[in-house]
Amino acid sequence: MKVGFLHPGLMGETLAGACVEQSLWVSAGRSDATKARASAHELDDAGSVAVLCEQADVIVSICPPASAEDVAAEVADAGFSGLYVDANAISPATSRRIGTRFERYVDGSVIGPPARKPGTTRLYLSGGESEQVASLWAGSVLEARVIDGGVGAASALKMAYASNTKIGSALLLAIRSFAAAEGVESALVDEWNLSQPGLVDRSEIVAQRVSPKAWRFVGEMEQIAASFAEAGLPDGFAGAAAEIYERMAELQHVDGADLAAVIERLGG
Repeated sequence: MKVGFLHPGLMGETLAGACVEQSLWVSAGRSDATKARASAHELDDAGSVAVLCEQADVIVSICPPASAEDVAAEVADAGFSGLYVDANAISPATSRRIGTRFERYVDGSVIGPPARKPGTTRLYLSGGESEQVASLWAGSVLEARVIDGGVGAASALKMAYASNTKIGSALLLAIRSFAAAEGVESALVDEWNLSQPGLVDRSEIVAQRVSPKAWRFVGEMEQIAASFAEAGLPDGFAGAAAEIYERMAELQHVDGADLAAVIERLGG
């Protein structure tokens, strides 16, 4: 079986590398960094999306959330007749909308860091051929889990999970920025050390870890906001987090960005 990956970014490269079947990718229009990742995992280059759609039995989309529908449209327009898997951080409604483009479709989502060692990363799958898709990573460092609920369930799980982790991180950084703006950051740090052990360290670690990838979280927050709205819930939490990450986007290019750099970008 041949499995195509669009595209081997930091997460996609490890999904492709862990796949137990032949993995394909598309070099057209991709960066040198992407090409280097594909080469490191010995992925076979199909050259173009059109050729990939002819060669692949399964295509896995793993890209920034804002690009998920465009990638699906390009594959569908190329006449792909195999099994399409969307593993992006998108709302259930977006996943279902993408699913209408394909005769065979599985909804997916990834929780955890890039899959480089066992026990860290899970690919959740829902929809009719989920078991077949899960078998593509049997015995690998990536754990594929099939859940009930049909198309949209895997995406809903990701939206719920990321709401806690990523909105929580954005709120923590906003709090530090607000305290700095009001001149009470030292007092807040002292109080946290008394009543919330570990929170000071957590805020500093979050700033360091999130800064290089905050730009990627903007689209995900927008998808979470849409998910909440679709469920009849307030969507302002994710909307505010999206603005926080938007303000941090330029830190992608700052080496060693820390809490001070984040506070500066947030306006504290």
